[in-house]
Amino acid sequence: MKNTALASKYTKKNKIKIIALVLLPILLAIVALTIGRYPVSFEDLWKALSGIFLGDNNLSATVQTVIFDVRIPRIIAAILIGMAYSVSGAAFQGTFRNPLVSPDILGVSAGAGFGATIAIINSWGSLGIAISAFVFGLLAVWLTYFIGNLIKKSGDITLILVLGGILVGTIFSSLVSLIKSVADPYEKLPAITYWMMGSLSSVQMKDLYMVIPPMLVGIIPLLLLRWKLNLLTFGDEEAQSMGVNTQKLRLIVIICATLLTASSVSISGMIGWVGLVIPHFARAITGPNYRSLLPVSMAVGGSFLLIVDTIARTLLTMEIPLGILTSLIGAPFFIYLLSHSRRGWK
Repeated sequence: MKNTALASKYTKKNKIKIIALVLLPILLAIVALTIGRYPVSFEDLWKALSGIFLGDNNLSATVQTVIFDVRIPRIIAAILIGMAYSVSGAAFQGTFRNPLVSPDILGVSAGAGFGATIAIINSWGSLGIAISAFVFGLLAVWLTYFIGNLIKKSGDITLILVLGGILVGTIFSSLVSLIKSVADPYEKLPAITYWMMGSLSSVQMKDLYMVIPPMLVGIIPLLLLRWKLNLLTFGDEEAQSMGVNTQKLRLIVIICATLLTASSVSISGMIGWVGLVIPHFARAITGPNYRSLLPVSMAVGGSFLLIVDTIARTLLTMEIPLGILTSLIGAPFFIYLLSHSRRGWK
């Protein structure tokens, strides 16, 4: 009876913790809407948001532009991208049974970078950059999976996919370097370099309309199948003995995680460490059970990237690229997590 009561108490505490983490991005978003080079009071924010339903809010055009055209699209993008990177990183780490796996392990980021570089060189505009990055990101992962299928009989499919991803990523990275070496050093090269460092400064609602559908297609199956990801962590033989088609499940995970990562990279550029660090942090909070690990990873990832993006646009007079901040914050934090918390990998 005592053990049952303790277990019940622990489960209740865990649920409260998860609910609090899920609500955290919403609270942070409200605060982030008021912070920036043009401060917005909570009173004006309330008038602006309530005015959506009540009609005229008696606010100046400048305040409405700052809230609705600049900050809301950017805040939504930061939360969605943080969620996408985190859930795809957590799914990949379980699928490949490797705590050092990140969402770009199969070459999606390198492929997307090449696609964006091609678009920038040809002056295709922001929409063209996003579409090209998305398409080439998917192409890179398809090439990785194609290579894995060609040689899967000669070894462990998981290891082959990882090695194939490294190969494809190296090829696309080399192609990007080649294009940068011949690009216009006064216009195109700075644009390529800045995109590679990651930023949400140019995100608009039209970008969100483009990436939200593939993100939903990627995230919903992962959430529905998250209990099966627990079985994959035991290995293929154990999972198959429990009736799981590991090859089919792994393909679904790869497709979903690729859609999430390619969608994110297409509008934000290269943002590293989120998909690697946040799943470890979530695992330290909830343990290895994917039923709670994926939702918590999403909530923490969205909160983390929103905080980083708010720092990036307010800390200095010039905006700091997100990739720089996530690396500066993520690398030391990852070392701390590895040395102090190994919950879920033992």
